[in-house]
Amino acid sequence: MRIVIAEDDALLREGLALLLRAEALDVVAATGAPDAFLAAVDEYRPDVAIVDVRMPPTHTDEGIVAAVEARRRQPGLPVLVLSAHVEQTFATELLAGGAAGLGYLLKERVGRVEEFLVALHRVVDGGTAVDPDVVAQLLTRTRPDGALQRLSPRERDVLSLMAEGLGNTTIAERLFVTDGAVHKHIRSIFAKLDLAPDDHTDRRVTAVLKYLQGSHRTG
Repeated sequence: MRIVIAEDDALLREGLALLLRAEALDVVAATGAPDAFLAAVDEYRPDVAIVDVRMPPTHTDEGIVAAVEARRRQPGLPVLVLSAHVEQTFATELLAGGAAGLGYLLKERVGRVEEFLVALHRVVDGGTAVDPDVVAQLLTRTRPDGALQRLSPRERDVLSLMAEGLGNTTIAERLFVTDGAVHKHIRSIFAKLDLAPDDHTDRRVTAVLKYLQGSHRTG
């Protein structure tokens, strides 16, 4: 697995590189600026990019802009975004091209090495990995009269786990219910949100995240 890292904090950048190399992963480039990141993507054609949201020169959304450009240059490039805080620009810009092969983790999650690596591999495999804290904040930020208010508490729990990128069996284990109960909740969620249900996890998560994105933008 060839990895390119874009992170302007030198300590975190080198720490990430050391962590990944210790797992026998190939970090082909670790850069601190958007231009250098894009040059590395062009040169190495990585299997995944790990990108900080805020980078020089303005430390606003340069990382997101660079990630969008990287996926334009290399369609389908898996990208795992790291951020110190929940950034609305992630949903509005990066998810605009679809959620497959995308992840969004808070930087504090990197310290939980096993969880971080699971998320990284899920993204590389074409899935979605969204930090549980990000999902929770998106859910609580939706407008009071939004469609999410029609969901039962259990359905909201299932939706939250779906948005993290978890499959039905894992959701059932987390909530101590049967697979059949999860299927039933998912059918109800899609009906209440006017979303066509689908058995493929990545397409299902895409639909859920797009709904969350729209609700947050209009809230």
